[in-house]
This record gives sequence, C-alpha cells and structure tokens, in this order.
Amino acid sequence: MRYAPLDSKLFTAHRNNLKKLLLPNSLAVVNSNDILPTNADGVSLLRPNSDLFYLTGIEQEETILLIYPDAHEENQREILFLREPNPLAETWEGHKLMKEEARKISGIKRVEWLSEFHALFHRLMCECDHVYLNTNEHKRANIVVETREARFVRDVQAAYPLHDYQRLARLMHRLRAVKSDPEVALIQKACAITEAGFRRACGFVRPGVNEYEVEAEFAHEFLRRGGQFAYNPIIASGKNSCVLHYVENNQVCRDGDVLLMDVGAGYANYNSDLTRTIPVNGKFSPRQRQVYDAVLRVLHGTSKAARPGKLPRDWQKEAEALMEKELVDLRLIKSSEIRKSKSDESPAFKKYFMHGVGHPLGLDVHDVAITTEPIQAGWILTVEPGIYIKDEGFGIRLENNILVQKGGNVDLMASIPIEADEIEQLMSKSDAPSSSAGSKGRGTTPRGANRNGIRSTNGALERRKSRAAKVSL
Repeated sequence: MRYAPLDSKLFTAHRNNLKKLLLPNSLAVVNSNDILPTNADGVSLLRPNSDLFYLTGIEQEETILLIYPDAHEENQREILFLREPNPLAETWEGHKLMKEEARKISGIKRVEWLSEFHALFHRLMCECDHVYLNTNEHKRANIVVETREARFVRDVQAAYPLHDYQRLARLMHRLRAVKSDPEVALIQKACAITEAGFRRACGFVRPGVNEYEVEAEFAHEFLRRGGQFAYNPIIASGKNSCVLHYVENNQVCRDGDVLLMDVGAGYANYNSDLTRTIPVNGKFSPRQRQVYDAVLRVLHGTSKAARPGKLPRDWQKEAEALMEKELVDLRLIKSSEIRKSKSDESPAFKKYFMHGVGHPLGLDVHDVAITTEPIQAGWILTVEPGIYIKDEGFGIRLENNILVQKGGNVDLMASIPIEADEIEQLMSKSDAPSSSAGSKGRGTTPRGANRNGIRSTNGALERRKSRAAKVSL
C-alpha cells in the first residue's frame, strides 16, 4: 500500500454495523475481485472489491470473508481466508499477507488459508438458514464479464438449492452511503491531493501545451503524495470540453480556448472528484466568463439544496430549475421553450445540460447508495453542473464534493480555487516564452512557482487556502 496504515477499528465497526442488518442465523460471504487479463500473458493491476475492503481493509486477490454472527462456535462468527504465501509466488509477485498481518489490518481474529475454505463453508452452510451473497447492483453497471462473485453465487446456489438466499448488496448500499468520521478524513485527504495537482496544473497550462502534458502534471503530484487517479482523467480543451467523457487527452491547448479538467485523486481506496474549467491563456473571454459565472451560481445553489430528507430526484429537479433560469439569461433558450417542453422527455435545457447534477462519492467514484430513498446526513455528494455550447466551441463544468449535514453542508473542496478571479490569478504567468506542443513540459516555470511548478499565491487565493477544511455552505 502507498498510504498510511488504517486503524482496524474502522473495519470492525463496519462489520458490526452489517451484522445488525442480517436476518437471524444468517451467513454472509464476500469475495475479492479477479485480477483481470489484458493481452498475451499480461494482467491488470488488482482493483480491490469495494465491499471487501470496506469490511476488512484487505486488498489481496483470492480473499474471502465469512460473517456468521449466530454461529454456534464463537470462532466461526468471523473468518477471513487468504491465499497462502509460497516462495515461488513471492519471487515473481512479491510479498503476500501472513495471517498475523491480516489480523492487524482487519481486526478479524480467525484467519485461515484458502485451502480450508470449502470444508468450513460446507459446515456452516449446514447450520445457517439464510445466506447473503454479493453482486454488483449499481444501477449504471454494464456487466459483460463474469465476476468472481457471480461465479461464487452460481456455484453455491447449485450446491445448496434449498437455502434462503438474500441480497447483500442492498445492505451494503445502505451502510456505505453514510460516511463515518474516519472515512470523511480519507476523502478529505484525497481532496487535498487533488488540490495540489490542480494548483500545479494551473501553473503549467498555457497555449501550445498538449492535454496529455497537463495530465502528467496531475500524475506527478498525485503519485508523489501517495495517491492515484480516482478515474481516467478528462483533460478537454476547446470543443473537447463539450464531450462529457472525453479521455483521449491528445490535443493541443490553444490560445482563446478553455480547458475542462475533470480529475480526482484517490487515497486509501477512497476517492475525490473535481472539475475545473480554466482559460488556456489565463484570461476568460467575456462570453466564457458569463457562462462560467452562470455555472458557478448553479453549483452554489445546488450545494445548499442538498439536504437530509430530500429525494435525490427532487434535488436534481431543483438543479435543473436553477439551470433553466441561467440558460434563459444567457439567451440560449427562451422561457416559452421551457413552458412548451415541460411535459417532454427532452426538455429545452437538456440541449446544454444533459447529465445528473451529482452522485454519491466514496470507495467508488460513483458510489453506492439507495437513491430512491431520501438523502441522509453523512452522504458525500459531488455537485457538478455544466453548460455545453457546441455551437460556440466550448463547455463549462465545475464540480466540488460536499458532506451533507443537518446543520449545513460542508464543502470538502473549499480551499480549491473556483471563483473566476481566483482562477485567473492562479494562472498569471511570467512574460517568458510559452512552451510548445510536444515539449514534454519543458516550458518556463511561471513567476512565483517553485521548482515543482506549484505556485505560491497571496490575496484571495491565500486566504481561501488557509481556511479550515470544513466550511458551511
């Protein structure tokens, strides 16, 4: 791991919360993810199963967790199964967890090698009445490759057809949506790493640099701070800023264009999600500024509107109403078009704002939650309105992450510049020549930047950075 060790009490608390939701005499099982193949004999890096990590803190392949709170034998109520280390595997793949290491990470007393799983599992299946099996039930998931969990579900139901099977995902969605204080701190850490990358990138961007060079600036800052990209970064200049999931990142940033950067860091498997749109030459045009300020007003209004007890769909509708007003003021749509399209499946505003205004954030960037139920205190949400004007060749999207609370929401990205004046101040450059495309970042260092390219600022930016992380919206 690249992050500081986490207190096992976090994972013990998560397991205890899950146990309270299980039916009497129930057994729950969670498997690690597969290591996915690439081409030839290549494999991808392991992406930990978020539910397994949430319950154990373990990130190793072939791991299985059994939870059976009502087991007759106390030492059978929590069992963690690990792949057994051996010298050959260690030579090729490096260190694998020993039992004591797994106990320390997870807080689970009984740890067994994977070879013991089938015998123990059969014994417990003969005792339990209900079995909770896990699947990916995210509404936006497009599952075309059979997962380790899916294979396990198929095999268990074939071998034990008369048990009562329950969906573990429904319970995990409820638990994972509400973040504990340690989880909030980890997401705040991811936000801080994202801020460092953003400030570095703003000191680097100028006409002539390539989008992938900007991506590299983020990568440098994320990796040196123990983080990683939370998702494939979107570095979209000019007309690319109107493509919602643009990830090619291979075009030159040109004078007069905007650069939309949807980039977030992950830390200890918890994620942030930031979007900022900046002027490539350091100064917004009057029209860009007009649209930028409109999007920012929607962000501020929508951030305040996310309240405990409100349905996510109603929150979305409120954001859309704010957006409609801004689009009318920008002369992009007319009030008559809004009235005419109220009953349509494609209302007028969707030409310029066609996506959701936010989503839960956590161990997954699009984190799990039961979104047909009201928002709760403790949810962390992204707030990401945007206006995309293809006819004018640019789009503006802004995004912060908020912690929903009863007494007023907390902006976890309060110290990251977002006001247009702040962005322009952050991007102010020296009079030295710009770097050219393909320069691999060998341009001149902006005035006021240190040798790592991170700008020292004063005035409004310095005051903003010095504010406490928790700021009521």
